[in-house]
Amino acid sequence: MENDELVQNMLLELRRGVLSIAVLSQLGKEQYGYSLLKALSDQGVEIDQSTLYPLLRRLESQGLLQSDWRIVDEARPRRYYVISTQGKTVLAKLKKEWSAMTATMNKMLS
Repeated sequence: MENDELVQNMLLELRRGVLSIAVLSQLGKEQYGYSLLKALSDQGVEIDQSTLYPLLRRLESQGLLQSDWRIVDEARPRRYYVISTQGKTVLAKLKKEWSAMTATMNKMLS
């Protein structure tokens, strides 16, 4: 395997875990898919729709999100997502672990 390909595969692996935390962190208030994409992008996290929607479905099946369909202002129906009580608990633990890991990695990589 060429170095560039190896690096790309490792970055994808790293990014996969980070995206779950990023998505959960942005769903303290209800959002639909496009508004969530924009919120993540505004924070510097670029994510494709083809990655976001399967991730949202997986997080919901794990009980970390809740969603429902709504029509607002006579527009087409949109699915709104919000973090669940269980999701808030999990996110708090993930944030704590993230802080510990980044502190350790910062020391190791300095």
